[in-house]
Amino acid sequence: MLGGKMMSPIYKQIALDLANRIYHGDLNVGDKIHGRSTLAGEYNVSPETIRRSVKLLEDMEVVTSSQGSGITVLSKENAATFIKRFKDIESIGVLKDNIDGLLDKRRNIDEELHNAIEKVISFSERLKNVNPINTLEIQLPPKCHLVGKSVAEVKFWQNTGATIIGIRRKGELIISPGPYASFEEGDTVLVVGENVLEVIERYFEIKKN
Repeated sequence: MLGGKMMSPIYKQIALDLANRIYHGDLNVGDKIHGRSTLAGEYNVSPETIRRSVKLLEDMEVVTSSQGSGITVLSKENAATFIKRFKDIESIGVLKDNIDGLLDKRRNIDEELHNAIEKVISFSERLKNVNPINTLEIQLPPKCHLVGKSVAEVKFWQNTGATIIGIRRKGELIISPGPYASFEEGDTVLVVGENVLEVIERYFEIKKN
């Protein structure tokens, strides 16, 4: 009855199942639902699990229960409200899981990018006389015209032919900063490009506009 992937604890799933049975008319207002022991056997769970399920429905006034009288259906409308609220909570839970998953993927990608950039820098240092496409580390000079401006704003690639792969800032490496990243005083910019060292140095130190 509760097949499929379960996103919530079993007692919540049982409460939802009972609410659906009430909403769809399998159980009517005034009907007596099986006792906790019978329900426990039907759902193959402990009586304590059934108690928690019934408590959820009682809190929403879907059913009422009392010693000796068992469980009585109170309201089909409240059952519908319970179902909607449950599904809303489930949707939020799914979104949160998706966000957590995406953040984990982003952390993994950032780590892979960081390692790849470090390897590129290491290989470039060892092969600088062999490969014309090198990784360059250029520290922004004092009062550099780039400070406070974004990569896109200064049209870095268009003006230098080089691609920024990272920025060293205050002991940290910002990998793949993107077009909206801004330059700050003291930044060391990591770039790759073919024979662009002279162009970049002139762009940093001479260009004023």
